[in-house]
Amino acid sequence: MRKYPDRPVLGVGAVVLDADGRVLLVKRGHEPLKGEWSLPGGGVEVGETLEAAVAREVLEETGLRVDVGPVVEVLDRVEHGPDGRVEYHVVIIDYVCYAEETRAACGSDADDVRWVRTDELPAYRVREKAISVINKAVSLAASTGSTPERQAGR
Repeated sequence: MRKYPDRPVLGVGAVVLDADGRVLLVKRGHEPLKGEWSLPGGGVEVGETLEAAVAREVLEETGLRVDVGPVVEVLDRVEHGPDGRVEYHVVIIDYVCYAEETRAACGSDADDVRWVRTDELPAYRVREKAISVINKAVSLAASTGSTPERQAGR
């Protein structure tokens, strides 16, 4: 992500769910959020659809191919530097996604990747906003009958 941007950067995030109800977390390898556990995601490239961007980011960070589901939430993250200037400003569109398989591996931008039960999220020090988005995605998947098994045609 661009540091001290002229305007907000458009990003996407993925709440990747597996058949066991776990969510995929990545340990960020770069700023912003370097060293923190969070959801896979990143910037949208020029000419790329939002769905293509989220699928690409998950593949790049985890090696997993996903089926992209509906939008869970749109939010913004504004972080200020020590001098008070806006250091990062990202508008993020989070999607619920379904893993086609569960063998994840670290890719670019990630120092680690793990499947985690939702009750384990606090142990990974996942930010409250990310936990809220994850819970919304789990509820959305349950209410629409979209499960990883159904997405995979099992």
